[in-house]
Amino acid sequence: MIETIEKTLLAGIGALALSQKKTDELLDELKQKMNLSEEEGRALLDKFRSATDEQRDKLGKMAKEEIEKSMKRFGAVTKKEFDALKRKVAKLEKTIKEAGI
Repeated sequence: MIETIEKTLLAGIGALALSQKKTDELLDELKQKMNLSEEEGRALLDKFRSATDEQRDKLGKMAKEEIEKSMKRFGAVTKKEFDALKRKVAKLEKTIKEAGI
């Protein structure tokens, strides 16, 4: 369940990345209207992209933390815990089978 929620959030973040094409178009327009040089436009674009990347990373981290908190409140098992239990069950099944029970 947590993976599904994470994938949904990451898809939203991916949509933000796709909007960078629109950002490029907007910055080209701003560059023309503000009479910026190519270098100034690139600097502005780099600054904007850096800020966008930073915000995307923060958003992803916050979303993951909130999901994990919610899952704990609901008593849900994490994938790591589930995998550990799965290994224990497999080990017990093997022991029982070897004992002929």
